[in-house]
Amino acid sequence: MARKKQNQSIKNDFFGDIQSALGLPPDLVCRSLFVQGEQTVQCVYLESMVNKKTIDEYILKSFTENTFSEGEAPRSAESGFLREFSFSDPYEQLREHAVKALLAGHCALTDFARERVCLINVTESKQRSIEEPKSESTIRGPHEGFTESILTNVGLVRKRIRNPFLRFDKMNIGNQTGTTLLMVYMENLAPESLVREVRGRLSAIRTDSVLESAYVEEFIQDRIWSPFPTLTNTERPDMVAAQLLDGKVAVMVDGTPNVLLAPMTFFEFFSSPEDYYQRADIATFIRWIRLISFFTAVFVPSLYVAATTFHQELIPTQLLISLSAQREGVPFPAIFEVLLMEVVFEIIREAGLRMPRAVGQALSIVGAIVLGQAAVEAGLISAAIVIVVAITGITNFVVPVYSFGMSQRLLRFSFVLLAGFMGLFGILCGALFLVAHLVSLKSFGVPYFTPASPSIGTDWKDVLVRLPRPWLDPNGLPGYIRNMKRKR
Repeated sequence: MARKKQNQSIKNDFFGDIQSALGLPPDLVCRSLFVQGEQTVQCVYLESMVNKKTIDEYILKSFTENTFSEGEAPRSAESGFLREFSFSDPYEQLREHAVKALLAGHCALTDFARERVCLINVTESKQRSIEEPKSESTIRGPHEGFTESILTNVGLVRKRIRNPFLRFDKMNIGNQTGTTLLMVYMENLAPESLVREVRGRLSAIRTDSVLESAYVEEFIQDRIWSPFPTLTNTERPDMVAAQLLDGKVAVMVDGTPNVLLAPMTFFEFFSSPEDYYQRADIATFIRWIRLISFFTAVFVPSLYVAATTFHQELIPTQLLISLSAQREGVPFPAIFEVLLMEVVFEIIREAGLRMPRAVGQALSIVGAIVLGQAAVEAGLISAAIVIVVAITGITNFVVPVYSFGMSQRLLRFSFVLLAGFMGLFGILCGALFLVAHLVSLKSFGVPYFTPASPSIGTDWKDVLVRLPRPWLDPNGLPGYIRNMKRKR
């Protein structure tokens, strides 16, 4: 009697209960099949998220042809069973799972003849095509980039690593969004302690929403208030594949092309996948250019302020006379000039990024030139300041990782303030504090300043220089990864 009542409840109230749970959405559809006036099949789905062709031509057609047998998936590679419930199962559990399945782009198929409810994957794949990453352009190497579809991103990684040890651990994070997240690693290469640490931090996330990988990054990073990133993000599948083969862990988040990689060290932010597509001497030269650009972007404005304000004796006589002539009539001190131009430069850069591409590019270039020239002619700043700010602005873009470039921008302002108040002594104190901070940082248990501190001799083959490939260990892992594997 109870079972008959349960069956009648499913037949009469199942669709209505789902409607109530979802708030009567306009895209909720219920399709039914009748045989001799008796309802035999009911198919419920959200038409905005499913492939209707799969439902019409494979699922419902399978019932009309009586080819949909128990335990057998529909005749389509695009669909497949997720879970099957019997009418005797608890009704509340059935309704809860059905609602979650519908929101994920599946359909709930009620088979009254066999007294079962099947949850079937009929998700419509709506995504942009694979394109070159706009934030990580390359001259030589693959031009494929990740998309917003996590399954597409998995395929791009598998395309490069055809290895049975490649693992994808699935999680759902976000009480409201239920965002799918994948932790990716090579089981035979990644240290167990690293995998446990990443999994533990991901499992500890408590939040209502995850809309981009940056949400996850803020929860699992080592230091909240450090200007330096302890993870990196990339849209390039070749970079993810290379880092996985180095024993690292990647985190993919559905809905974004940016994949997180951990752990990361300070010197790894100066390398790029393109370094390994060039000859060793060219790659070494480019790395030194990046290192020089880092020091230029961080220290040149502060050194100018310190020299012109406190230490004029350090400037050659002819240059000092030229700078003095330029500053004649300028009403502001050097520190105010530098800060003013740096802030204006940052405003122009941000405006260029937010505006339409064609207009934004013209605004960035023309705006900087016109404003700089006008400010010099008006006597508000000296011409040397325009040169200093332009050099530092250009060198800030040389480092291949955007998040690390943001760190340089914050450091530049800090050192300018120190130089304006204490001169070279302030710069020296700031540099010592910076080195101490870098040495104290860790990225998932890995010292951030590796291989300088602690020193790992084998890793110097691929830090400041990149030795020719025959001289490198073809199966070697980074020294800090090997150390983590030994400690298990």
